[in-house]
Amino acid sequence: MSPLIESLNADGRPRVWSIVITIFGDCVQHRGGHVATQRLSRLLGRIGIETGALRTALSRLSSDGWVQSTRSGRTSSYSLTPRGLEDFGPATARIYAAPGGRAREWVFDTREPPRGLRLAGGWLRPGPVANTAQGFRLTGRLAPESAREIWQALEPGHRAALERLGKDLTALQGFAGPPLDCAAARVLLIHRWRRLILLWPEVPPGVLPEDIPAGDLHSAVAAAYARLTPDAEAWLDSGDADMPALPAPAPGSRTRFA
Repeated sequence: MSPLIESLNADGRPRVWSIVITIFGDCVQHRGGHVATQRLSRLLGRIGIETGALRTALSRLSSDGWVQSTRSGRTSSYSLTPRGLEDFGPATARIYAAPGGRAREWVFDTREPPRGLRLAGGWLRPGPVANTAQGFRLTGRLAPESAREIWQALEPGHRAALERLGKDLTALQGFAGPPLDCAAARVLLIHRWRRLILLWPEVPPGVLPEDIPAGDLHSAVAAAYARLTPDAEAWLDSGDADMPALPAPAPGSRTRFA
């Protein structure tokens, strides 16, 4: 767990509210949509985040209209509000999309697309296009000089996110631990992947430097997720007097990335 926690902290002070949103998407929504505060506290505690920081994050999310709280006896729980649910569907579909959905053709375009990689003189975006005069398609492997040019043209924050995801995947090779550790590791993996997918445009295969493992990061994330899921879900199945077990997962939720 230590390399993953160090990777999280390398970005600066963790945004606990954002990690809580990741937990809702990865651990809660497919299991009834409600989670006990104690479960959130134990999961975040394994990541190194204190209960006080969680309380502050939940207060912020409540004030901003993202989550709402309920109480049953001495157990307090949180769920997403209708507003939170509205934004959840499209984001979840992109985060857990199958690796085969990646673009296989690329176009260098002189017109700025909605989501493209800025290079000298234009933007690189997934193709194809009807009018090839707008650019040219990139198919197969990129020439080394083209790959280096694209890598250097990425924004520094984008390069850093790709590099840290590569390091996280290295740390997860052969990872083993108790169910809580697997649940925490899966949250950290998806938190990194979620921010990469939602903040930055896609990059062509073959752009990552050789010291970053797995040229197809999407497939590597899917494989790591599949390895962690049995034990992570076992922890979500567990419970005690202070932390009720979550409802059974919804059908199809265990085939994410498939």
